[in-house]
Amino acid sequence: MSSDHTPLPNPDAICVEIQEQTLEACRVARAAAGIVAEGIATGVARVLDGVRQREKELDTLDHVIDERVTSVITQVNAEHARELLACLKFIIDLERIGDLLLNCSNRAAAVGSRIDLEDIRELTVMASRLEKMLGDVHDAFKERDLNRALSVLRSDAELDRMRNLIFLRHLENHEGAQRQESFHVLFMTQALERAGDHAKNLAEEVCHLVSGHSVRHVLRAYDRPVEQMFIDDLRRRQKDAK
Repeated sequence: MSSDHTPLPNPDAICVEIQEQTLEACRVARAAAGIVAEGIATGVARVLDGVRQREKELDTLDHVIDERVTSVITQVNAEHARELLACLKFIIDLERIGDLLLNCSNRAAAVGSRIDLEDIRELTVMASRLEKMLGDVHDAFKERDLNRALSVLRSDAELDRMRNLIFLRHLENHEGAQRQESFHVLFMTQALERAGDHAKNLAEEVCHLVSGHSVRHVLRAYDRPVEQMFIDDLRRRQKDAK
């Protein structure tokens, strides 16, 4: 963390640059997820080599954004400070997504040719859904689009469902089928599901940035979808403010 408190010449311009670097990190993470999906689907190990480069790019952006946010955040107004904190939270989750995708790609490169077709299909779908989630997060953050952010919450629930199905198939295996590389498949599945959780965190941060309210504060009625609870809570607060 920088200890230099020298006034910066144009802190507002730096804020804009940091936001663009955060959006770039979203694009890099999305590209990594797309590579994982393609690599698993095709079984071509060299396709997965690109994930390591994307992970390095995310590490670099993590360092740059952290340094720049800590150097400028005390020199901007409250609105910009709030956006900078969002950028900082974003890059933390995006860097972790990069690590998880690298772990997944390493396993896929090692055992991809021995994985059952059913697992290949479902892991490919999970990675593709994650790619879409990260694209929606990028657009939601760029456009301050609450609907896109909420769509990520729905997609995360689908990733959880697919993770559960794969785990049940491999761990219970009532059919007594010969499963190939279960150990690696389960770890790949878990990595993709955890990456989805981080994407969900990003969507929740967009919701907070746009509305000023946290999705987690309205998780009380378990018989309704999360996004509907959030919308209902916003409407209630808007009504109370009138």
